[in-house]
Amino acid sequence: MERDFTNFEIKNRKAKFEYIFIETYQAGIQLTGSEIKSLREGQANMGDAYCILQKGELFVRNLHISEYKQASENHEPTRTRKLLLKRSELKKLERKVSEKGFTIVPYRIYFAASGFAKIEIALAQGKKSFDKRESIKQKDQQRELERIDKYTH
Repeated sequence: MERDFTNFEIKNRKAKFEYIFIETYQAGIQLTGSEIKSLREGQANMGDAYCILQKGELFVRNLHISEYKQASENHEPTRTRKLLLKRSELKKLERKVSEKGFTIVPYRIYFAASGFAKIEIALAQGKKSFDKRESIKQKDQQRELERIDKYTH
């Protein structure tokens, strides 16, 4: 029985609150077999994950993928994992990150139609506290509109 993982995803919900996304990219991620199995079971946490550029390559750190219980040789849960992007995209990210205030944030992990695990990363800028208050206000207004709309129909 083949399971469908195309609608599966793990999100870093805090990222949208903490950062303003400028541009997003889809990247491949180098994983071991036991990491893939754990991901398919939804055993990952992106809460503390962040991206760094080193020697022209992009890595994600502190992405927690739990150990797979049936594996004979397991992986380290928070190891540094390489992200796979086109060289032109890496150069563009490198230029932008060297500017003040920009960072690369991992946003979500999902399985593409091909079956490969992908990670969506965003070139982002940190929000100021008044931006965060504005986000909360917009969410509350949207929720109130949905509530009103639900009762009028």
